[in-house]
Amino acid sequence: MTTNSQYFFSGSDDRPGLTHLDSSGEAHMVDVSGKTASVRQAVATGQIRMAKETFEAIAAGNAPKGDVLGTAKLAGIMAAKQTSQLIPLCHPLPLQKIDVQLTPDPGLPGYQIRASVKTKAETGVEMEALTAVSIAALTLYDMAKALEKTMQIEGIRLLSKTGGKSGDFQLEKT
Repeated sequence: MTTNSQYFFSGSDDRPGLTHLDSSGEAHMVDVSGKTASVRQAVATGQIRMAKETFEAIAAGNAPKGDVLGTAKLAGIMAAKQTSQLIPLCHPLPLQKIDVQLTPDPGLPGYQIRASVKTKAETGVEMEALTAVSIAALTLYDMAKALEKTMQIEGIRLLSKTGGKSGDFQLEKT
């Protein structure tokens, strides 16, 4: 008899599984020592929605805490570098490139946040890109919360990843 639990544990080559759980369901760090280092890149995105007045104050540089966008960008870069300290089973990785962009979007109103992370390592950088976007958004919120507490962080997701055994991934446009 097949149980649903087979899908919650580390998979074999012919069935899917969650690689951070062993056969008894215990969390463990995946052994990547047998993998070949290769160039890997990941891009993640998200957005923060706010009132028009908050958006205009940030754009004009009139936020009480100072340079909102510069601080959020720097926080996103720093967060990518600290991902393995924030997410328990992530491997520490040598990151060769981190790019965080905060683009004004008057239609929200708010900001589109995009992070691209690149390495040459045995495992991918999806979590680093997602962490960069998340922390950039949270920092933007923190820097502007004196103006508005109802800002909404939305849609954080992986857009693409390249490299590694599982191959490339590109989010389909909907």
